[in-house]
Amino acid sequence: MTDTLVAPDTAMDTTSSRDVASPTDGDALDRLLQSFRVLQLHHAHVLHHEAVRRGLNETDLRLVFFLGVNTCGGVTPKQAGEYLELSTGAVTSLVDRLERHGHLERQPNPADRRSVLIQLTDSGREIAATIGGVYRSVFSQSIPAEHLLALAAGFDQMSAALARVTSVPAPCE
Repeated sequence: MTDTLVAPDTAMDTTSSRDVASPTDGDALDRLLQSFRVLQLHHAHVLHHEAVRRGLNETDLRLVFFLGVNTCGGVTPKQAGEYLELSTGAVTSLVDRLERHGHLERQPNPADRRSVLIQLTDSGREIAATIGGVYRSVFSQSIPAEHLLALAAGFDQMSAALARVTSVPAPCE
């Protein structure tokens, strides 16, 4: 199986310094991808176990995380559906379920009175913070402090590239 996702702005770059890279660059990239895949598996296990502990599912937690990083004061159900790649009906069920659990609430949308914004409640923010604490602990135990900002910058660049590949709008757009 080959990886076919390539950031659009680098897919056709024929003059890149990558053309003259050393033979070990491919090995390093293969090693990185293998490590990333294992990390994804562990992340999925963390989400699964944290969701089960709370009587939720992984999609519920994905929405909690999405709302947790949002700085706009909430998102519309349509934005949540685009991000999670869910139908309108599935988003409604998801929001209803998380609202029943007390993890989010619907608020009138000041920009569009026909719409609502969904926002985390204190309970939802606690879930995001608790699970975030798992990762905070893991990062602090496994990554030297002097590498944290560089790793964050790398994650930001990867996030931006993946957003371009998937065409998923940012929550505030």
